[in-house]
Amino acid sequence: MDEPKDHAGLDAGDAIPDRPPDIPSSSAPGYDLIESSPFEQRVQNVFIGPEGLRPVWRFLLYLLMYCALRLGLPVLISSALADAPRIWLLLLVELGFVVIAYAPALVLARMENRPFGDYGLPLRHAFGRLFWVGAAWGLLSLTALLLTLRVAGIFRIEGFALHGMRTLKFAVFWGAFFLLVGVYEEFFTRGYTQFTLTQAVGFWPSAVLLSLGFGLLHLGNLGETSIGILGAIAIGFFFCLTLRRTGNLWFALGFHAAWDWAESYLYSVPDSGTVVPGHLLQTSFRGSPWLSGGSVGPEGSVFLFLLLVLLWVVFDQVYPVVKYPAAAAEAKEIAHSGL
Repeated sequence: MDEPKDHAGLDAGDAIPDRPPDIPSSSAPGYDLIESSPFEQRVQNVFIGPEGLRPVWRFLLYLLMYCALRLGLPVLISSALADAPRIWLLLLVELGFVVIAYAPALVLARMENRPFGDYGLPLRHAFGRLFWVGAAWGLLSLTALLLTLRVAGIFRIEGFALHGMRTLKFAVFWGAFFLLVGVYEEFFTRGYTQFTLTQAVGFWPSAVLLSLGFGLLHLGNLGETSIGILGAIAIGFFFCLTLRRTGNLWFALGFHAAWDWAESYLYSVPDSGTVVPGHLLQTSFRGSPWLSGGSVGPEGSVFLFLLLVLLWVVFDQVYPVVKYPAAAAEAKEIAHSGL
């Protein structure tokens, strides 16, 4: 006697298939026609990682957007404000540099779904304790350098160049100007760029590369020399240490702005080869350029490198803990791997 059939015409003991017999399984050859080929997967892996676009491509994309803005924005400002006094034009152009350093990072922060403060200048720490401590370090460091030059008979203060209310007006103006210089140069060379390259190659390799870039930024300065460029690279490398140990750029920004302000306005010496109008004092240098800094100013003096060694040692003792998030994660990973 035949076994009973169900309504689909199958024997009662037959297994019911998972899918209709005319549709092949996903493991059948040629079924998944939308899968990428091995070559396409390799190409995709070059550009895409676990967190999306790989860090090196994000870094290059940032530079591409920066360069596009750098070509256009200062020209636009200069042409629109051609009749403005030159000193105010300098301030507006520096503000434009801040915009072109920040704008690509804002776009990429949205792309990466990351808080903008991760890139080194969190607003919750804006002009807080770290900034003012850094400013004090910058002011005292330059004072110590120039005092050394004074004791060596290289540097002299000969009198005042400003009097009355002009003293205060130019002090405020150059304070605002060098704050913008600090924001631009610190964020461009140690903000988004440092954060992203740290993810790609590690903190110190990226610090070396970006400190070299910081030195190259000074190539266009009037009166710059090879020793001055080396000095800028060394200062940039010290700022990388402050970023790693404080966790953000506010200390470096305060140091940078106060150093430049004191150098250009307060002590009225050349800053990377430039003597600004509206400086406070009349000063002079004498002696060998490798001691005085020559046309560069104190940043071109060999005494700068001795100062930076001292600053590195003291800062290392005062701030011994790694706090920069990307660097701390890197250090933790190395510790766990036993390397």
